Amino acid sequence: MSQESLSLINKDSLPIHIGIIMDGNGRWAKQKGLIRTKGHEEGLKKAKLIAKVASNIGIKYLTLYVFSTENWKRTQQEVGFLMNLIHSHLKQELKFYSDNKIRVKLLGNMEGLPKNIQEDILETEEETKDFDGLTICLAINYGGRDELVRSVKKIINKQVPAESVDEKVISDNFDIPDLPDVDLLIRTGGELRLSNFLIWHASYAELIFTKTLWPDYNEDEFYDNILEFQKRTRRFGAVIQ
Repeated sequence: MSQESLSLINKDSLPIHIGIIMDGNGRWAKQKGLIRTKGHEEGLKKAKLIAKVASNIGIKYLTLYVFSTENWKRTQQEVGFLMNLIHSHLKQELKFYSDNKIRVKLLGNMEGLPKNIQEDILETEEETKDFDGLTICLAINYGGRDELVRSVKKIINKQVPAESVDEKVISDNFDIPDLPDVDLLIRTGGELRLSNFLIWHASYAELIFTKTLWPDYNEDEFYDNILEFQKRTRRFGAVIQ
């Protein structure tokens, strides 16, 4: 099925930037009688698979919602597990990024993360900065509103005159200034909301919500989501004659 779905995709009209809200890890574990952390482990494996698939078909940017600014409200045990999972992933996957020429960037508030995670991120960004394949943006300690607030503070600190502030000035002070807008935003897990994810970048994104829990998401569904994207007419507020 994977090859059949892949063959239908028009490589000349791929979404440049795909954002994924990887929801449903905890519910997946609960359904199987497992502890929540097992769901996060499986979710990490699935993120790696989808990154590989995206890289292979020529997607330029993939943003994964790893840990939001609101996720700190979870239990101390779960937060600690997630931080350790991020730490081990960044340490262990440098070869994977190198083999696939994947560049890694952080999207989020670095200062709010534990020191070891900050060091892991900086090391991974440095090691992968010259790769020219897929760029993976890991949204860690990220919130769309928080990014906007931090951008405004940077603009104020730079003493930019109010009359000079426009959309470009605001986006130039985002975490990744050259990150293009999201073309396709996918949320797994059945919820129908953005949950503070890329709220600026996703202003004109095509939205796809799937009931599939993230650990059960696979390359066939990923291809199908891209095919659905390619069927849509994007107007960006204009009227198509």
